[in-house]
Amino acid sequence: MADGEEERHRGFFHRHKEDDEEKEPRTAEEELKHHKKLGHLGKATALAAGAYALHEKHKAKKDPENASRHKIAEEIAATVAVGAGGYAFHEHHKKKDAKERLKEEGQSDD
Repeated sequence: MADGEEERHRGFFHRHKEDDEEKEPRTAEEELKHHKKLGHLGKATALAAGAYALHEKHKAKKDPENASRHKIAEEIAATVAVGAGGYAFHEHHKKKDAKERLKEEGQSDD
């Protein structure tokens, strides 16, 4: 590196705070779209994890030799499903807040 050049790439967890401050704040419409997409992702994850938990429950009945392994996988998948459902619920509330912010900004322009 050159003498006057400072090190900018420090890895994922070692970012400069100035990099975060340089970004422009999101508009209410961008924030609404962002939380809507994340909410859909959370719902899809919850659905997939729930389906996998049911699949493992079925496998545990069909394969008695490895039933304990399937029951563990079922419980993990069920936990992931609950967590993803909670995340989707959280994003739903964030989306509602963004929608209210968009409404306020729209009314202030009139």
